[in-house]
Amino acid sequence: MKLDSPEFHSLLTAELLEVKRLFDKHQYEIRIAGGAVRDLLMGIRPGDVDLATTATPDQMIEMFNSENVRMLNKRGEKHGTVTCRINDAENFEITTLRVDILCDGRRAEVEFTTDWMLDASRRDLTVNSMFLGFDGTVFDYFGGLDDVEKKRVAFVGDPEKRIQEDYLRILRYFRFYGRVADLPNKHEESTLEAIRTNVKGLQGISGERIWVELKKIVVGRYADTLVRVMLECGIGPYIGLGNDGNIEEFCRVYCRSKDLEPEPMTVLSALLTSEDEVYTLDDRLKLSSHERILSVFIVLHRGEAIMSREEEARERYFKHLCFEPFAHKAESDSKRRVCELIKYIGDGVLLNKLQQWNPPVFPIRGTMIVEEKYRKGPIMSMVLAKLFEKWRDSDFKLTVEELLDSLEDLPSPESLQSEYATLRKKFRWKKHRRS
Repeated sequence: MKLDSPEFHSLLTAELLEVKRLFDKHQYEIRIAGGAVRDLLMGIRPGDVDLATTATPDQMIEMFNSENVRMLNKRGEKHGTVTCRINDAENFEITTLRVDILCDGRRAEVEFTTDWMLDASRRDLTVNSMFLGFDGTVFDYFGGLDDVEKKRVAFVGDPEKRIQEDYLRILRYFRFYGRVADLPNKHEESTLEAIRTNVKGLQGISGERIWVELKKIVVGRYADTLVRVMLECGIGPYIGLGNDGNIEEFCRVYCRSKDLEPEPMTVLSALLTSEDEVYTLDDRLKLSSHERILSVFIVLHRGEAIMSREEEARERYFKHLCFEPFAHKAESDSKRRVCELIKYIGDGVLLNKLQQWNPPVFPIRGTMIVEEKYRKGPIMSMVLAKLFEKWRDSDFKLTVEELLDSLEDLPSPESLQSEYATLRKKFRWKKHRRS
């Protein structure tokens, strides 16, 4: 078969054709590989183009040096990948054909080859195992073309063997199922059985690698069905989710938020039932600080957020949430978290309003408060917090003069200091907790 689609021709930039010219000149074969071929066959223009070649890394380096071509990311060379930059405009990752010699379930010891079929045989899924010549010829050794046409997702050869080579392929299966399949639940039983049999292997995969795959699954097509199947296969305990994730809540949140482009952590938080479960997930996946705090925020506030309110009161509630305790201003991360919470409950109209809203700045500074009894550090913090609450509850309308005049209504310094200690304990988020 030959491809002759607009998507294919749009990939053939001057820079990519220059790469092809160099390899032809030095008599090495080079083809477009893997996911880019799959996407083109599905009528999608690939975001990235991976290239494969019969040239070894040393041969590529020698060739690029002789042609004065700049190379980047030298760390990839030991794995068989050389990155070049053409015309100071476009980077290309080019990988030598390989065959796996020894696999430990996480990474493989490889040997370079010039056999295209051997390289295809080591790839995970049939739809990812094809190559494409620059003339549009599709090279398909394991039925990937037929599987793309049938929207079938299957491992190359024996599913158990492919999975045991790298247990992360369990999650990659579900990710690509969401991209390729035409029905949410058309899994082959032999594939699911291989996954169930080998699921414990995921415990040896790093949390970072798992999270890369999982975050794409939970916001991808069919995520509600796929996550349910994943949990039924017993994957949960090995990726930080436990056996009994709140799948019904996850399905509701996925369906009502998917058109609002939520962050993966927003949707995944639906599976978690408590703050402690957020920290368990973090211990496994090594979330970023933003992701961890976002998840805690959603778990703590979603119950109130979903409550029925009049439109004006609803908008007011979420605007107030933009101001963290003791912050006295709405940081950009605070507003971002609130927007994600609104996506979680599926309110697109309110989301649009909040995204266009510029939070006002609290007009009081500590230097404006001259009374000596309020000058002590913790007491000053509480005075500012009390004035801030008055300002916030007025929908940010009270002036500096009105706020300062209200100082006489505040509790005694002793009461403020006691309240300060209590509130600090209540609102101290475990931002840095990690086992």
